[in-house]
Amino acid sequence: MPKKNSSGNHGVLNAEPRIHQRGPEIQPYGTVTHAIHLQLEEPVRLEMTEQLNQLLADSMSLRDLYKKAHWQVAGPTFYQLHLLFDKHFEEQVEVVDTIAERIQLLGGLAIAMAADVAETTRIERPPRGREEVPVVVSRLVDAHQVIIQQCREIAERSSKLGDQGTNDMVVSDVLRTNELQAWFISEHLVDMPLVHSTEETSQAAD
Repeated sequence: MPKKNSSGNHGVLNAEPRIHQRGPEIQPYGTVTHAIHLQLEEPVRLEMTEQLNQLLADSMSLRDLYKKAHWQVAGPTFYQLHLLFDKHFEEQVEVVDTIAERIQLLGGLAIAMAADVAETTRIERPPRGREEVPVVVSRLVDAHQVIIQQCREIAERSSKLGDQGTNDMVVSDVLRTNELQAWFISEHLVDMPLVHSTEETSQAAD
C-alpha cells in the first residue's frame, strides 16, 4: 500500500520543496473569526479591528519615517539625532507588533504589506530626498499627533464597548510610548542659544 505524504495524499515522499504554490484566501481581510474565548460580540471585534488597523498603518508609517530620518539626518546634531531616531524606531517596531497581535487576537487580520499601508495611512508622505533637520523633526511631531489623537479615540470607544484589553493596550503601550517620543523630539524644535545666553549677548551689544 502506498505511503501517504505529509499532506495526507497517497504518493511517494519527496524531499524537494514545493515552490510557486498559490491558493484561495482562508480568511478575507476585514473579517473576524469567532474567537469565542474573548466573550466579545462580533460587531465589537469588527469595529475594533478596523480602528486598530488604521492605527497600525499609521504606526508603521511613523516607524519607517524614523528609519528614514536615522539614515538621512545631517548637520551638527547628527550624532545625537542619529542615535535617538534609531532608538525611537526600535520602540515603534515593538508598538507595531503589539497592535498587530491585538488585531489577530480579536480574530481579525493585521494589515501588513507596504503598498496596503501606503493606501491606508493618514500620515503625510515625505519626499525621497533629504530634508533639513527642523523639517524632519516637525514631520515626526506631526505624525505622533495623528497617532496620539487616534489612541485617545480608540481608548474611549473600546472602553464604552467593554473591550478593556484593547483599551489597556492602546493606552499603556501605544499612547504612552508616542507621548514620550513626541516630547523627546519636540524639545529639539525649541530655539535655544548654544554658547551665549540671550542676556549675555544683549549686555555685550550695549
